[in-house]
Amino acid sequence: MSSVSKPNEQDDGLEAAVEQAIAVCDGDLRVAIRALIVANNFLESENSELRKAVSHAYTRGRFRTYTG
Repeated sequence: MSSVSKPNEQDDGLEAAVEQAIAVCDGDLRVAIRALIVANNFLESENSELRKAVSHAYTRGRFRTYTG
């Protein structure tokens, strides 16, 4: 039995995304990495702001959601 696993669809999608990110940056890996870091920082900041906006009582489970 081989220790190398067969690639699945998720791996193919990841590889395609990597190739696309590099292509968008004209093949410059440093520019691609910089763009990904900037995007990640933006998403982390956005996530932090959204977490602050959520009611503390809601996150502690004091309120039930409407399931209508």
